[in-house]
Amino acid sequence: MSSERPLKVLVYSDDRTTRESVRMALGKRPAADLPEIEYLECATEPAVIQQMDKGGIDLAILDGEAVPAGGLGIARQLKDEIFQCGPILVLIGRPQDAWLATWSRAEAAVSHPIDPVRLAEATAGLLRQRLATLPATT
Repeated sequence: MSSERPLKVLVYSDDRTTRESVRMALGKRPAADLPEIEYLECATEPAVIQQMDKGGIDLAILDGEAVPAGGLGIARQLKDEIFQCGPILVLIGRPQDAWLATWSRAEAAVSHPIDPVRLAEATAGLLRQRLATLPATT
């Protein structure tokens, strides 16, 4: 699976260390068969909405523990308001909060503290699915 362009991954959290943890866990690519990742970091809900409205985001990773706007609510809003919204992975506070991720309509959830292997596996799976749905380029 190859692509000419890097994959755009939006990372939202009000906490700079959480955004950094996601970037460090995923590195330049979450799996060898995927193109490199280009990160777009957002610290506020309006920035997330603006970037998602622009389009071109291959995956959004949203921190469910962010304040004042949590990633779970933002995920649900994006799924409600953006036609054919791309995949969303939410970071949840604990594994027992998985039902909230389902409510948010996110395609995947990973709990804090971030496990780099689990995050990479979930991210790679969502990006593979995303690439499979994009039109082929010649």
